Amino acid sequence: MGKRQVRNDWNSVILGEPKTDPVLAKKILPLEEGDYYLSEEGYKVFTEQYLLKRGYCCESGCRHCPYGFDKKTGLRR
Repeated sequence: MGKRQVRNDWNSVILGEPKTDPVLAKKILPLEEGDYYLSEEGYKVFTEQYLLKRGYCCESGCRHCPYGFDKKTGLRR
């Protein structure tokens, strides 16, 4: 049997969002001052400013997610 592709359009149905795949819709955004800071461990932490500029939720549980995604529950607030 071939691989079955699973697609989650639940948020599109509930929130009325367009059914676009963010991976395919990616665009390169230059990083500007205020878009991120370095954590004590040396990781880049994107700010709300950058995440809003990017224009979609990646559902990775970003620390400053302006879209309300909760990684623990998998839901948006």
